Amino acid sequence: MRTALFTSAVLAAFAFAMPLAAQETADERVMALADEYYDYNLAQYGMTESEGGNTEWGDRLWSVTPGAQRARAARYAQILARLEAIDGAALSEEARTNALVLRTLLESDIGDARFSEWEMPLNSDSNFWSYLAGRTGFATVEDYENYIGRMRDLPRYFAEQTANAEAGLARGFSVPRVTLEGRDASIEAYVVDFAEMSPFWTPFDQMPERFSAEDKARLTAAGKAAISESVTPAYRDLLDFFRNTYLPQTRITLGASEFREGEAYYAQQIRQYTTLDLTAEEIHRIGLDEVARITAEMEKAKEDAGFTGTLAEFIAFLRTDPQFVADTPDDLMGVAAYTAKRVDDRLDDYFGFLPRYRHGLRPVDPAIAPFYTAGRGGLEYCQINTHDLPSRPVYNIPALTMHECAPGHSFQAAIALEQDDAPRFRRQTYFSGFGEGWGLYVEYLGNEMGIYRTPYERFGQLSYEMWRAARLVIDTGIHHYGWSREQAVDYLSSHTALSDREVGTEIDRYISWPGQALAYKLGEMTIRRERARAEEALGDAFDIRKFHDVVLSLGSVPLPALEARIDSFIADGGQGLPGVTYD
Repeated sequence: MRTALFTSAVLAAFAFAMPLAAQETADERVMALADEYYDYNLAQYGMTESEGGNTEWGDRLWSVTPGAQRARAARYAQILARLEAIDGAALSEEARTNALVLRTLLESDIGDARFSEWEMPLNSDSNFWSYLAGRTGFATVEDYENYIGRMRDLPRYFAEQTANAEAGLARGFSVPRVTLEGRDASIEAYVVDFAEMSPFWTPFDQMPERFSAEDKARLTAAGKAAISESVTPAYRDLLDFFRNTYLPQTRITLGASEFREGEAYYAQQIRQYTTLDLTAEEIHRIGLDEVARITAEMEKAKEDAGFTGTLAEFIAFLRTDPQFVADTPDDLMGVAAYTAKRVDDRLDDYFGFLPRYRHGLRPVDPAIAPFYTAGRGGLEYCQINTHDLPSRPVYNIPALTMHECAPGHSFQAAIALEQDDAPRFRRQTYFSGFGEGWGLYVEYLGNEMGIYRTPYERFGQLSYEMWRAARLVIDTGIHHYGWSREQAVDYLSSHTALSDREVGTEIDRYISWPGQALAYKLGEMTIRRERARAEEALGDAFDIRKFHDVVLSLGSVPLPALEARIDSFIADGGQGLPGVTYD
C-alpha cells in the first residue's frame, strides 16, 4: 500500500510538473523571440540601450532603402512564423500579453511593407526631417561625437528618403497636395548662411562646462563643419526636391480608397492604429452615436455658462470673444503650467504608483508650429503650440495639458519606463489605440479631479472629446465614403469650438494620415468601458488608484491585452501593484 501510495504521489507530482515545465519553455520561447526582435531593431536603427532602459541614437542614421525595408520585413515574418508555432495554451498570463504585443508589432511592420508605405515618408503632421536636430546640450563627449556622425550621415539618409518618395509619386502613392501647402517652411528653416544659425547648432551653445577646453574646441569645430558641409546642403537639396519635384506631382485626390488596393490599405491602417477588428462602416456608426451623446452634454455646459442662445451661437462666442485669448505665448504656457501643478496636487488621489522621471514643458518648435497640432507629449517633455494665439483659446488648455503632460502621455511614458520587471521590448512600445485612448481618458478624468474650474473649461473638455468623436466620422468619411475636404471641414467646424486654423490643420492631418485619428476615441471608449465593468463587478472593493496602476503598468499594449488584464483585475478582487501602498 505504501508503495502504491508513493507511486501515486510520484506520478501526481510528475503530472503536475509536466505542464509547468512546458509552460516555462513556452514562456521562454516567447521572450527569446521578443529579445531577438528588440536586439535586431537596435542594431538596424543604430541605437543603444542605457542602464535605465532608455534608448539612445548612435553615430549614424538607419537605412530606408527598399532593400533594407524588405529585409527587415522578411526577418519580422520569420519571427512571426516562429511565434505562431508556440502553443498559446501553454503560456502564462504575462507571456500571453508579451506574445500579443510582439505579434501586433510584427504584423504592423509586415503590413507596412506589404504596401511599401516607406514610399510616402511624410504627411501634413509628421516627416523625416524635423526631429533630427538636438534641442539641448548632450551629457558626454561621446554623445556629441555621435551627434556629429549623424549630421554627417544626413545627405545619404535624405537621398534615400527622397528616392522612396519619387517611387511613390510614380505609382500615385503620395500625400494629397492640398495638405502640403506651406510645409516647405519646415525645411527652409534649416537652410542657413552660417552654421551658428542652424537649429542643429543648439547643443554646441549648451556644451557642459566640465568638458576640457580641448574637447570643446574640437567638438565645436567638427560640429560647425558638419553643419556647413553636410546638414545645410542636405536640407537645401531637400527643399528643392519638395518644391520642384514632389509637390507639383502629388495627387489631387484625397481618400485612401483612391489608391490601388485602397480598401485593403485602409483596413490595414485601421487595424494598425486601433488594434481592434472593426470595419470602416462600424467605426462611422460609432462616431455618429458619440457625436449625438456629446452634443447633449455640450448643451448642458452651455446652460451652466448662462448663455441663452443656440449651441452654434455659443461656439461662435467662444471663438471670437477676446477674454479667451492669451496676450502672449508665455501667458498661454502659464495656463498650462498652472494646470500641471494643480494636477500634481491631485495625482496621489488617483494613482498609487508615481514615477520618479520628470518631464519638461515647452512650446512647439516655431519651425513647425504654423501647421502643427495643438500639442504633443513625450518622455522628456510635453509641448504646447503657442503659434497664432487667437486660435489657441485658453479654455482648451487644461484638457490639452492633461492629455499631453500628466497624467497623460509624459506621465504614462515615465511609468512604462520604470516598470523594472517589464520586458525590454515593451518599455517604449507605443500603440496609438492604448496611448491616445489614455490621453483622451484623462481629459475626461479631469472632471473627477476638479481640474476644470469654469463652465468654459468644462466645455473645452467636451469640445476636445467631440473633436475625437468627430474624427471617427470624418476619417472614415474621407477614406471610405469619399468625402470632400469641404465636407470634412464643415463637419468638424460645426460640431466643435476649435478655431478655423485648428480645424484646417486637423482635416489636413486626417487626409494625409489615414486611420491614425481613429485611435483616440476608440481607445478612450475601451478604457472607460473596462473601468465601468470593473466598478460594477468589484463594488466597494474597487479602488480607482489600483485600476489606474494596473492599466498603466502594462506600458502600451493592444487594446485586447488591456481587456484581458482587467479580467484578471476583477478575478483577483481588484488588487493593485505589488509593493505599492494604498492607504
